Amino acid sequence: MNVVIFGKGFGKPRQVSLTGAKASLAAAAAGFVVVAAGFAGGYWFSSYNGSGVSNHELGQLTNRIVEQKDTIADIRQGNEDTLDALSIRIAQLNARLIRLDAVGRRLTEMAEIDDSEFNFDAEPALGGPEEPMSAGSNVAVPEVLGAMTALGYQLDNREAQLNVLESVLMNQNLKDRVYPQGRPVKSGWLSSYFGKRTDPFTGKPANHTGIDFAGTLGAEIVAVADGVVSWSGDRYGYGIMVEINHGNGYATRYAHNSENLVSVGDEVRKGQVVALMGETGRATGPNLHFEVLQGGRRVNPVNFIRESAD
Repeated sequence: MNVVIFGKGFGKPRQVSLTGAKASLAAAAAGFVVVAAGFAGGYWFSSYNGSGVSNHELGQLTNRIVEQKDTIADIRQGNEDTLDALSIRIAQLNARLIRLDAVGRRLTEMAEIDDSEFNFDAEPALGGPEEPMSAGSNVAVPEVLGAMTALGYQLDNREAQLNVLESVLMNQNLKDRVYPQGRPVKSGWLSSYFGKRTDPFTGKPANHTGIDFAGTLGAEIVAVADGVVSWSGDRYGYGIMVEINHGNGYATRYAHNSENLVSVGDEVRKGQVVALMGETGRATGPNLHFEVLQGGRRVNPVNFIRESAD
């Protein structure tokens, strides 16, 4: 194959003879140049005239998409954390409401209020007109958190009030139980009063420091208030005696017993049987000598018995 080359620098046309391997190599080189030029031209044309987006811009868009995905993931995680926090707070408020309901039920029982008036096991009755909210209005999470915080403060206030009321009622109930009231015997009759009387043994005037209840041997003797046994045994003039300390400066004595049913240090309740009636000590027959001490001074027990009857 002969190739003729024309050019000003050559002066006159030159003829190159290509045969065999040289002809094949030249043809391949020329084809490669043509294909490469076509590919480069097509790539350039499609970059600027095909989709309208260059590779550089496409890379920037891809990076933005990745960043937005990360932002969405962070928002989703934040929402999940907020929901978890709200769930925990709601659980805490619910636990406190349960506690307040329990305190309310106990106070209702202590105050002897009718169950139908304060039923803490039922939903509270509600009412009143309401106006619908404007369309599309939504409560944001911060507003919910603010409302829950305000509810928490209200619960704190109600809980404090209920605790104070409970303390007052319990103290009042305790005061009623430790204040000596009532008859110290289940059966028997008042045979001797407090104060001056004629001594049954000497016939001379004497001061009686308590009151006597005559009855039958073995009759039950009961505590007139809650307290702790401070004496249980024989004592000169009293025979077998029980002394109970009730606190607040009050104490009671039960004497001439045939048998004591409590020991020193025992805690007793109002109405509990503490001894059996007898005639031990300085006694003319089965009876109970009953004394009330206030601040260490013996006072008239009849006043406390009368108060219990009012």
